[in-house]
Amino acid sequence: MNIKKRLGRLKYHPLIQVLGRNKGNPRTLVLIEPLWGIPYNLIAPFATLYMYTQGVTDVQIGLILSITMVVQVCFSFFAGILADKLGRKTTTMMGDFFGWGLACLVWAASQNFWLFLLAALLNCFEQINQTAWYCLLIEDADQRDLVGLYTWINIGGLVAIFFAPISGMLVSANSVVPVVRVLYVLFALTMMTKCFITYKFCHETRQGQVRKAETKGISPFRMLGEYRQLIPMLLKNRAVVKAVAVAVLLYIANVVNTNFFSLYVTQRLGLSDNYLALFPILNAGVMLVFMVGIQHKLNALKFRAPLWAGLGLYAVGALVLLLSPVGGLGFVLLNVFLTAVAASLVNPRKDALLQLNLDPQERARLNALIMASTVALSSPFGYLAGWLSSIDRRLPFGFMILLFLLAMAVVGRIKEPQVEESKS
Repeated sequence: MNIKKRLGRLKYHPLIQVLGRNKGNPRTLVLIEPLWGIPYNLIAPFATLYMYTQGVTDVQIGLILSITMVVQVCFSFFAGILADKLGRKTTTMMGDFFGWGLACLVWAASQNFWLFLLAALLNCFEQINQTAWYCLLIEDADQRDLVGLYTWINIGGLVAIFFAPISGMLVSANSVVPVVRVLYVLFALTMMTKCFITYKFCHETRQGQVRKAETKGISPFRMLGEYRQLIPMLLKNRAVVKAVAVAVLLYIANVVNTNFFSLYVTQRLGLSDNYLALFPILNAGVMLVFMVGIQHKLNALKFRAPLWAGLGLYAVGALVLLLSPVGGLGFVLLNVFLTAVAASLVNPRKDALLQLNLDPQERARLNALIMASTVALSSPFGYLAGWLSSIDRRLPFGFMILLFLLAMAVVGRIKEPQVEESKS
């Protein structure tokens, strides 16, 4: 009976109610997110090692990051235009197909720097996907539920991490390269499935229909020229500028951590490759407990306080990693725990904060402009992180601490956004 009562009460959980209030696109996108999250999180711990094992150096890894960031800027500018002209739904599917489906097939066949670069360039289509996907997710949703929806998206990716021991065991038995090749092929198949489900069960948003009608017959290059008016509009909105500054700093930090954490713990700290699949499990477990059991209780704190606390935990986690002795598994586990709590606090609020401050009429192009700016401002730091790592593998993480401290300073100057209920 106790189990039945608990299951009965589960439907009143704030996160379940978010899905109940937001049917259609938001619910569909939340439910299919594991199709991206499962294969991505299986591969992520081994992606850099996969390149490194095949002869790609630290500096070349950083060079790939910087080159692709420059290309992402170009893709980002056209992302908003495509989302307006083709619609949010079609553009989302196009980004998934080329940016993940096709790119993963190239990654699966990659054996040298040039093939890895080609795969990374194809993955730049993901920038087109992101702009349209954000619009598809939130434009018909209740604004009050944005943090809840972004929490669900994070949960969808986290659940996938519990499959990570499978990849860890396979790597232990067969080595990194053959296992990751197969995982990339599976990734391509799941993304094709995701494209089909999006086509079948999602619909164009109301604002997307309006923008398709308004931009019909207008040249994409003319729309590109209209960014000259949008850029001053964006820069005059101080709330958006501050939110973008935080996003840029976190984007750079994420690039550094994603690409150099595995090298640091295996090459400097001397931990086994097998641990790389276990760290994400701890991260996911902590985040899931936090997001399901604690996140909704922090709603009264709104945005600033949780963001500031999360950034502080990020900085402490990076410091713990720097202080870790060789073989210091306990230090690395503490870093993973602190980073998980920090991400639970920061990620949903960072995304929602930005969307709440954007003009809904120009959401697609403003999102595209923001993403382009984020990638452009971040592009030199991929190479910089690779160069720092080639000197001393601790330096990228010292750099991350500086980024988190700067982000904390910006958050301290952010005003709480006004949240209104969306009109149905």
